[in-house]
Formats: sequence, C-alpha cells, structure tokens
Amino acid sequence: MSDYRILNTRAPRVDAWDKVTGKAQYTDDLKRPGMLYGAILHSPIGHGKILNIDTSRAENLPGVKAVITWKDVGTQPYGVSPARYDETIFCFDKVRYVGDEIAAVAAIDPDIAREAVNLIRVDFEPLPLVLDPLHAMDEGQSQLHEMYDHNICAKVNWNFGDIEEGRSEAAILRTDSLSSKMQDGAFMEPQSILAEVDGADNLTMWSSTQAPHYIQRTIAMALNHPLHKVRVIKPAVGGGFGPKASCSTAELAICMLALKTRRPVKFTFDREQVFLHGRARHQFHHTMTTGIHRDGTLAFLEHKCILDGGAYASFGIATVYYAGSLLGGPYRLKNMKYDGYRVVTNKPACGAQRGHGAVIARALFEVQLDRLAEELGMDPVELRLKNVMEAGETTCNELFVSSFGMKEALEAVRDSAAWKRKRGELGQTRANGTGIGAACGFFVSGAGYPIYRSKTYHATVVIKLEEVGGGVTVFSGAADIGQGSDTVLAMITAEELGVELNDIRVESGDSSRSVDLGAYSSRTTLMAGHACREAAQDVKRQILQAVATRLEIPPESLEIKAGKVISLTGEIDFSEIRREFLQEHKGFMDTPEGPELTFREASRIAFLELGSVVGTGKYKPPPLGGSFKGATVGTSPAFGCSAQIAEVKVDLETGEVSVERITGAHDCGFAINRTQVEGQMQGSMMMGMGEALMEQKIFDSEGRILNRNLAEYKIPTSLDMPHLESIIVESNEPNGPYGAKEVGEGAIMPVIPSILNAIYDATGVRIDELPVTPERIVEALQKKKLENEL
Repeated sequence: MSDYRILNTRAPRVDAWDKVTGKAQYTDDLKRPGMLYGAILHSPIGHGKILNIDTSRAENLPGVKAVITWKDVGTQPYGVSPARYDETIFCFDKVRYVGDEIAAVAAIDPDIAREAVNLIRVDFEPLPLVLDPLHAMDEGQSQLHEMYDHNICAKVNWNFGDIEEGRSEAAILRTDSLSSKMQDGAFMEPQSILAEVDGADNLTMWSSTQAPHYIQRTIAMALNHPLHKVRVIKPAVGGGFGPKASCSTAELAICMLALKTRRPVKFTFDREQVFLHGRARHQFHHTMTTGIHRDGTLAFLEHKCILDGGAYASFGIATVYYAGSLLGGPYRLKNMKYDGYRVVTNKPACGAQRGHGAVIARALFEVQLDRLAEELGMDPVELRLKNVMEAGETTCNELFVSSFGMKEALEAVRDSAAWKRKRGELGQTRANGTGIGAACGFFVSGAGYPIYRSKTYHATVVIKLEEVGGGVTVFSGAADIGQGSDTVLAMITAEELGVELNDIRVESGDSSRSVDLGAYSSRTTLMAGHACREAAQDVKRQILQAVATRLEIPPESLEIKAGKVISLTGEIDFSEIRREFLQEHKGFMDTPEGPELTFREASRIAFLELGSVVGTGKYKPPPLGGSFKGATVGTSPAFGCSAQIAEVKVDLETGEVSVERITGAHDCGFAINRTQVEGQMQGSMMMGMGEALMEQKIFDSEGRILNRNLAEYKIPTSLDMPHLESIIVESNEPNGPYGAKEVGEGAIMPVIPSILNAIYDATGVRIDELPVTPERIVEALQKKKLENEL
C-alpha cells in the first residue's frame, strides 16, 4: 500500500477537461482590442552582405501601421549564453542562412502584412556558402562571424583518467562512427506571439515558449526596456521539445512593433517558418574508439565529435559539452577522452531538443558495446550489467549519482521482453529479417546552474488560500508545455494539504507570478516540485497554527488528512469554531457536518486569524561541478537512467523496417503520477523511433530546406507505432521531492541504439548514418553480398 493519497497514483491531468473540450487557449486563440498582425521578411539567400534595404513601398501600402528594420531596433547582440551573444534582432551587415530575419511589418490584417513584406526590396552581395560541417574549419573557408575563428563556435577538450594506460590494458579495441542529420521538433503548434503595451510602458507578451523567465530577460536586454516592465505569459502550448526554449527574433520583433504602434500585435509562424527558425537537433558526426578487457569491463573511451550548429550559437555551447559529459554514465568508465567542436554553417541555427546533445553520442556508444560483446562472445545485456554503476558512485568526469536503478531497469526489460529466449531463438537464424536489440541511457534531472551567472533560485512557488475558505491556488513560473507539470504541482499541493485534487487551481507559466527557469533539461518535477512542497508545507503550518491558537493547544498535535483537521492526541471539541463558521454562512446549503473540522473551515479560520494566507517555497541545487574547465555543464542534483529492448522486422528485399515492440524501463526515482511517467516514456520511444528511421532536414546546394513541411518531413504516425511497454523503476532519489527525478528526456536515450542493434540482428549489416532509411539498408545488404561473393 502507498503511503500517499494523491501521489504515486494515476490522477487525471488538471488540464485534461479544457484540452479535450477545446476550451484550452493557445496563443493563436488570443485576441486583443485593436489588434494588428505581424509578418517577417526572411533572407532568400544563405550568405551575403546587405547593401541596401528599401521599405518605402511597404510603408506606403494602405493598412500598414509600422515597418521596422535594424535601424529601428539597433544592433544589440543577444543569444542564449552570455559567452556567445552572436544574434541581432534583424540582420544589418549580412545574412547567414536562408530564413535569416531582415525586417518586420505590422498591419491591420495578416494578408496586408504579408503583402507589405513582399514589397520590401533588399540588395545583396552573395558570399561563399559554408554548408559542410566537416570542412567548415578548413583554411580558406568563408567566415560566418568574426568572433568564431575557423567557424568554431565552441570546443571542448577533456581527458579523464589515463587513456593510454586504458588502451594498453584493453584486450579488444574498436573504432566506429555514426552521423546524423539536422532534425525538426515537429511540434503540433507553431510558434505564436502576441504583445501589447499599456500607458505606463508595461510590455506583456504571450508566447508559446518553454522558458518565460529567460525570454523576459532577453526582451528587456535586447529592446532596452526595463526588466520589471516586461511580463511573459505562456498560455497552453502544443509541444515544445526544446526548440521553443530560446528567445526568437519573432518574439523581439513583435514586442518592438507593439511598442512602436502602441497597439497589440500578433504573429504566428506558418510551418515553413518553423523549419526556417530551426533551433532543434544538431547534426552530429561522432567517432569513438572503445577498449574493453577480456572479462567484459570497459577500459577506455576516446571520442571525437563535430556538431553542425547552423548560423548562430543558440544552446550550442551546452550541446557540445553534453555530447561528451553524459557518456560518463551509466557505466563504470575510468578513462575517457573527449574532443568536441561545434561549428557554424549557413543553415538555420540548431539548439536544444529532447535529450539535449547526448542522443546520437549515446547511440554510437551503445552500438559499440554490442559490437564489442559480439567480439567477446558475450551476451550484450550481460556485458552492460557487468559495467553498470550503482548509487553512491562518481563518474570519471565527477558526476555523483545519488540514486541509480540502472541494474534494476536493465534486468526488468531483459525479463519482460523475454530477451534470453528470443535472442537464443534468433541466434539460430540470424539475419533472417527479425531482430532484437538492447541499449541503456543516462540523463540529468535539471541543469545544475542557470544559463546566466547568478545565485538565483531555480524555482519559486507561491500558494495562496482563498479567503472564503476551501480553495487553493498555486502560482508558479513553471512552463507546462504538455508534459503535465501543472498536474504534478497540483498533486504535491493536494498531498501536503490533505485535500482533493480538484480543490487545487494552478496558474503557471507567468514571469510575474514567480521565478522558474523553464521547461528544459528535465528539471521541473525535481526543482519546481521541491519549491511547491515547501510552499504547501508553509501554508499548512499557518493553518494549523491558526486553529491551534483558537483551541489553545500546540499546533504539533494537529494534522490535516482527507480534508479534515484531526487531533493526534485524542478527541478535540471543534464546536466553537464550527458555530462561528455557521454564523458566517447562514442560508448556505453546503455547511459542514460531523465531529471533525473541515479544511474549508480551518482555512477560513486561518484567514480570520492571520489575514490572507500565502505560503512560499524555493529551490536551487547545492553547489555542483568538478575541478576542470566546463565541469558545470552536465552537473545535476540527480541523474535518471533507462534501458530498452527493441524488436524489429526488416524486409530484406526493400529494406523497410517495422518496429514491432519496444520494452522500456526508466528509473524516475518516484512516480508522482504513474500515467504521466509512462506517457513521457512512450513519447520518447515514438520520438526516438522517428529519429532513428525517418527524420531529417534535406538541404539543397544553396542551403535551402527542401522538405520544410510535415508532408515531406517524415515523422511516425499512429500507423507506425509498435506495442510499447513502459516499466517504472523507483530508486528513491534523496535530492528529489518524495524521491522523484527526471523522465521527460532521459527515456529517449536508449531508443535509437536499441533499434540500430535490432536492425543489425535482423540483417547482419551495420548502418553508420541516420536516419536508417530503406535505401541505406538495401545498399548495405548489396555491399555485403558482393563482399561475400569475392
């Protein structure tokens, strides 16, 4: 039996009713009196100097209220990391990719705004393109930014332990490579922005963002507007996955148009603009050499990665660090060397996407483990079990794992998927088109430090009791982008206060309500959850203190359970308090009965004794980080881990892959909401499957995206989905609220490599380029056939 009434159950989501009935308000649903509509002019070329911008025809078009370029907004640099502010609101000297923003328009309707944009004339002097990340660093290549020598935006050179000693001790060494393509977040809701300013210059922006706090700061900085006069509100969001975590030119431009026209302005991306804006998964080129001892224990890992980051830095500094740091776990690895290079090219900027920076690196490493196991003649699952870390251990790059259910997760999927039996059966007929593969993963439960240098709390929560008694409102800056964080905060509050879930109302995603750094790095449950629990406990303390004062007893003798105040020391006469409550509510038909004092009565008494009852909570991680440069990236108060087994069928004639089943287990520490944990695992499985088999942005020789819509950018549909089994592992994280930690991103880590390993099991060929299209499988099979015939 659970010790909790609300937590660890399958409570329905608090936003479910609004979403299934169509009542949920997304940014594009919002309207304001006198609203104008925005449009943005994008560069038609990939790289070129701007010689002249002529806006006169657009300005003279009837219905146009404002046209702005860099001359109106200035050239203040901004970006994600203060160390790499390399963007300006509009291009002023040159454009760096097809889609770079040059100007914006506000007009009385969207058609006029778009027509006006088309009337703006820009003269360019084309410059040489840089499209191949593997040659972006070469001598003689065109330089995208003066600040990035040889087009290197960021580089990491790490060496932990003694690589050469590990190499000398290894019985088997392998060097393998894996590359991927740039990808899109493919969220259902395109980015949308609405901004307005009042008579006191208070600027309010509604946006489909993941990070209201960071966006608020960027708007204030880039527009030179007082920070306290900028408010960012996140309405309902139709998916984010990372690309909506950074501030966009569109957000800044629409705010500027609102300030200039003194009228509300709204703008929503079309799907092509979603692709042009980018900020999704980088393209990765990984090469790894791994050594292993004869007994199957790891000896060393040497790893080089080149990341194609597109035209601007965005989250790229963190990305190149994560690509190396998160290979420190979940296995014992004493010796690790990593050299990472994040280069800029004339493509849309890349940023963070689910499993930030670590997904493709994890895929190659897990594939290598299978290849090493094959050379040793060892079962791949047993090899992993031989190397997995346990709670209390520290990785070679100084990441401490305070809870760790990796062994339990791996054993769970092994047993649930009947790994040994199926592997044995398939082993008799390997490469017959049916295969099974395993892999593991490792990810943070929130970044250890904010993006900007600060001692700020990472999350604060304010909880207020309704003065009339009974109702509870949670105010949080946390961004629910579909992952269900509002439900988590409501469940924590209901559990702590001993009330029903439907008595809790959550107002979130508003920068004016509280501080929260945003929905990224799988941080919300642990960090906002801590703050929420503290705030709820503060409210509860005040309620019990007020009631105890009335009764002239110690507050420690009272508790709230199931909506009732109970005595821990024997019966108490609440009749005097009840009488006062009934006098206030003559004529009401829902007055309380029975010997216990209800929460409604108790919270009303608290108001009468104390005035408005408000509880506050806060959280920031303890000091984290190692002793080397860049050690803060990858730090976290806790780490999640996961294991998966994929089963596939491959048509050996056409190369078509059908994923038949994925069995996944994830250590989430403690499942606040079991249904939501499973949902996050299943979402990761779907997303990883898409990235493994079909997702890729396709560019032409001029840097234009050819498949910039969801008809030609392929993602899995319901017809592609296999049977998904989600197994929850709970390791009781000491640094998480109630023992909880991440699940939102970490569960994607094993998906790609488990599918790649299963495809090899089914075909006998390895694919070293993602996505694994039918064409690549057929080509590999034909190559193998020719080699066998020689």
